[in-house]
Amino acid sequence: MHVREIPWLEPVDVAERLRSLGGLSFLDSAMRHDTLGRYSYVGADPFGKLIVRNGVASWNGETIDAPPLDAIAHCLNRYRMDDKDGLPPFQGGAIGFFAYEFGRLLERLPQPDAPAQGSMPDAAWYFYDVIFAFDHQVQRAWMLSSGFPEQNSNARQQRSDDRAEYFWKIVQASPDQGRSDLKHNQRIARTSWRSNFDREAYMEAVAKVVEYILDGDVFQANIAQRFIADLPDGFDRWRFYRALRERNAATFAAYLDHDDIVVASSSPERFLSVRSDQVETRPIKGTVPRSSDPNEDKALAEVLLKSEKDRAENLMIVDLMRNDLSRVCRPHSVLTPVLCGLETYASVHHLVSVVTGRLAEGKSPMDLIEAAFPGGSITGAPKLRAMEIITEIEREARGIYCGSIGFMGFNGNFDSNIGIRTVLFQGDKAVFQAGGGITALSDPSAEYQETLDKAARIFAVFDQGQA
Repeated sequence: MHVREIPWLEPVDVAERLRSLGGLSFLDSAMRHDTLGRYSYVGADPFGKLIVRNGVASWNGETIDAPPLDAIAHCLNRYRMDDKDGLPPFQGGAIGFFAYEFGRLLERLPQPDAPAQGSMPDAAWYFYDVIFAFDHQVQRAWMLSSGFPEQNSNARQQRSDDRAEYFWKIVQASPDQGRSDLKHNQRIARTSWRSNFDREAYMEAVAKVVEYILDGDVFQANIAQRFIADLPDGFDRWRFYRALRERNAATFAAYLDHDDIVVASSSPERFLSVRSDQVETRPIKGTVPRSSDPNEDKALAEVLLKSEKDRAENLMIVDLMRNDLSRVCRPHSVLTPVLCGLETYASVHHLVSVVTGRLAEGKSPMDLIEAAFPGGSITGAPKLRAMEIITEIEREARGIYCGSIGFMGFNGNFDSNIGIRTVLFQGDKAVFQAGGGITALSDPSAEYQETLDKAARIFAVFDQGQA
């Protein structure tokens, strides 16, 4: 393993310089936070690609005869290495995503009427031997080169050194070398977007969910509207992401350039993290828009903290996540250190709870994913019935929305977001969704407005057309 501490560089600039290698993955703590927004990671030029499509896993194009999570675990274990103290949690491994529909491979659920945009895989994880890791809290950065996929110790050491030198030369190149003009991008006006719901239809959907709740089917269900637009010729997806991270900075942002799929995420929500045997999830339930007036902004936050509807919604999901974690964590280890805490982001205030636990002996991150995916904060409770209602009402596959983006380390560490505030680019289309949890106390008009509040910053970046 080649470990080199490097002079501090902004992670987004390192990602910029490595884009030409292809297969760029950028896990971006664009919003700084002592714990949540502490680390960023950049990888490019992956040596392996694990894709799950229609329930079948493949490694570099060759089918793996195993269930998808077993296939992922097998590939990670092939390159197992010890965790190195004093470094960020991710020290080499896979970066990628699980689409929301991956959940249909874990449970028996109905299929949506319409598939996801294009040929969306159930999961895609790119394996990297060279990772740039950044600790924003102490302003330190490292280049980590594992030498994989070589297995012979001498060959692996030689590859780790050679790859480190190769990547470092690219990063040291002039910041302007190969960089495109980032001042302007093609504009996509708000009126160019099409939704699978108009206002009345969305309000009717909310009313339908309330009926299900009153009939005792569910306690809540998350319903989203899906926006799609045609991309102008030459639209620069990376340029869009740079603008998005500036306008809507988030702790769990990400940019993935995975062949025919590009994902640009400004998610504020952690799904699951594992370090050693320590597990954490941070469900968000409860949202109000921010105000530019400080007094009004403070008042809005206080209204959210006192909201009976939002607090009830949050508590239901905390119960669900505690149950999911308890399936794979040690008895009596699942705790809730934060209940309905306030977190503030660029455009909204959120109510966020924290649930922690310790993995039981013999359990792995794959077991945790199987127990908890998709996240309860974006399905509802009970989870399976809520997912059935989501499929019935939305009728279309969600794709990356409400899936999860993150890393799986060769050292066993794992961290992931909930795929909200996330745009999928595929072919000549851009797609994103915005939704909210519906409870018995939901007002249909307010719920519709909440989806627009959540989508506002993304619309604004497309409409602005500049970084």
